[in-house]
Amino acid sequence: MSVQAPPMQTLIVDGMSIAHAVAAPVGTPQAAPILMLHGWGAHSGLMWAAAAGLAAHGWQSYIPDLPGFGGTPAPLTAWSVYDYANFVLHYMDALGVDRVHLIGHSFGGRLALILGARHADRIEKVALSDSAGVPPKRSQRMNVRLSAYKAVRTGLQRIGARSLSDRLQAWYSARYGSADYRAAAGVMRETFVRVVNENLLPLAAQVARPTLLFWGDQDADTPLWMGQMLEKTIPDAGLIVFAGAGHYAYLERSSEFVRIVDHFFKAEAR
Repeated sequence: MSVQAPPMQTLIVDGMSIAHAVAAPVGTPQAAPILMLHGWGAHSGLMWAAAAGLAAHGWQSYIPDLPGFGGTPAPLTAWSVYDYANFVLHYMDALGVDRVHLIGHSFGGRLALILGARHADRIEKVALSDSAGVPPKRSQRMNVRLSAYKAVRTGLQRIGARSLSDRLQAWYSARYGSADYRAAAGVMRETFVRVVNENLLPLAAQVARPTLLFWGDQDADTPLWMGQMLEKTIPDAGLIVFAGAGHYAYLERSSEFVRIVDHFFKAEAR
C-alpha cells in the first residue's frame, strides 16, 4: 500500500484548529463534494490516494484529521461516537458545505452510520469500507473472563484498594486489550472505550441514504460477516467484496474503489 502525504490546510471548527486536506478537480466541472472520514488511529493521508483518484473524475473531496488523530489535537474531554458525528456536521458548516457524499472507513464508518440515520438531509449517498459499528462475537470463555475481571475490580474499588484496582486494570489491558486500546493514552483511551462499546446496528437500520459497502475478505479487524450484517440491516445497501484484501480494502484496491464509487455517486438514486 502506497501512502502519499497530502498538502495539509487548517480550519477552525468550534474553536479547534483542525488539520485537513482538500483534493480539488483540475480542468473539469466540479461535482457534488465528498467528505472522507478515516479510521481509528489513522489520518487523512491514508485516504489521499482515493481522494486524488476521485478528483480526476471531477469530485472535490474534503478529508479532516479527526480530533485526536493526525495533525488535529485531541478533545479536552473524552468524546462519544455521537460527539464525533456532531463534529463532522460542524466541520461541514465551517466549510460552508450543506450536503455531501460520504465515505467512511472503519471508525469513520461508525460516524457515517449515525449521519446517514440522523442527518440524512445533509447526505447524498454513503460508501463504507470495512466499517466498524457491529458488535463483535464473544465466546462464552471471553464473557466469563470479562465478567470476572469487572467483578474483582469493582470489589477492589469498593474497599478502597485503588492502587490494586489500577494495577489489575493495567495487567488486564496489557494481556487482553486490543492494539488500538494499548496505543491510546489519556483522554483518547477513554474515548476509545466509549466508542467501541457503542452498538450501531439499530442506527444502521435507519440509514436513509443509498449505501455501498466495500469489504476485504481477509479483514481480521472488522470481519466480512460484519459487512454482510450491515448489508442486511441498512435498508438500501449493496456489498462489494475484494478477494485477498484486508482491513484497508479501499486503499489496497484504490483504482477499483475509485472507479466504482465514482459510478455509484453519479448514478441516479433509485
